[in-house]
Amino acid sequence: MTLFLSNNDIAKVIDMDLTMNALENAYDNFIKGEAVCMPRCDFQIPTSNADKTYQFGATIGGAIGGYMGLRMKSDVTFAEQINGQTRKGKYCVEPGKYCGLILLFNVENGALLAVMNDGLIQQMRVGADSGLGVKWMAKSNASVVGMLGSGGMARAHIDAFSRVRALSRVLVYSPTVDNCKQFATDMSAKHNIEVLAVDCPEEVYQDADIIAGCASVSSPVVNGKLLKPGMHITCIGGTLDADANTMVDIGLRFGSAPAALEAPDLEVDSECLTYAAGLRKKISYGGTQKFSNIDTAKEISLKMLREDPSCGRTKQKQITFSERGNLHGLQFYSVAGAVYELALKHGLGIPLSDNSFLQTIRN
Repeated sequence: MTLFLSNNDIAKVIDMDLTMNALENAYDNFIKGEAVCMPRCDFQIPTSNADKTYQFGATIGGAIGGYMGLRMKSDVTFAEQINGQTRKGKYCVEPGKYCGLILLFNVENGALLAVMNDGLIQQMRVGADSGLGVKWMAKSNASVVGMLGSGGMARAHIDAFSRVRALSRVLVYSPTVDNCKQFATDMSAKHNIEVLAVDCPEEVYQDADIIAGCASVSSPVVNGKLLKPGMHITCIGGTLDADANTMVDIGLRFGSAPAALEAPDLEVDSECLTYAAGLRKKISYGGTQKFSNIDTAKEISLKMLREDPSCGRTKQKQITFSERGNLHGLQFYSVAGAVYELALKHGLGIPLSDNSFLQTIRN
């Protein structure tokens, strides 16, 4: 039986603890050589509207004795101006609608186990990822968060941070003022902490122990001139500016997807690989290649940190940074697999006939 699981079904079983545990297990399996993934790949094709580009994104990952997951999304992308900032806009079919799916397979027999909406899992796995970075690299007494952005990703980040540190205060800035104020109200009530919407991005750095970039832009959002000793940085929307890259003392990159077996010398170290049809380069609002450009001499991997914790933060005044690397596929198969198991247990989802997805013609 194949299950279709909507975001409403997924919301009934997913939480931040499940998500963070699934990711941590997937990363450990990857380090042990028992899991594999490819970098996220985006494919861009011009549309009949010169201001819009079709973009198809895909990422794949799986593990021995577990699941294989394919996450794919279909978007029309465009640049939009919001409060003087250029942001990436997107939709599927019509504004406000999106198409993202996860296909979950059984690696023992190849069966298609589930077709899932990706929206909620997408937000949760990104927040959980940054939460693990805080767990492994932030000061043990980190309690104040400076948040740049107030969307769903920012909410998931606060949920994750609160699992690994005793938060006392959040300062949040977003140019969309109403969203920012609602974020402050909701997060304060949910976590029983002080959450303040501030008037300018510079204010989020005041007394912050953790700086989180969750803005929907491709340009720099983390201002290195405002960083202070002891801060930890995460960034999943926007990038670090040149000063911030220089200020970081230790950058934890969880890992990098390996080269293909047929091309072992091919180095793939980007967050996202983009392929475009037509005589055009990658559009600037089509995705972030890397969130940081930290000196490689300052970078460590999760494998290195697991083997020798002393290569991580050792001093209160160090400025640290963390990011997943190009391991998206590990995240989707692992979280989707954990969600699928609970959905089965609770009788959630719409059953689909196995025969609808099988054929007698050899492919």
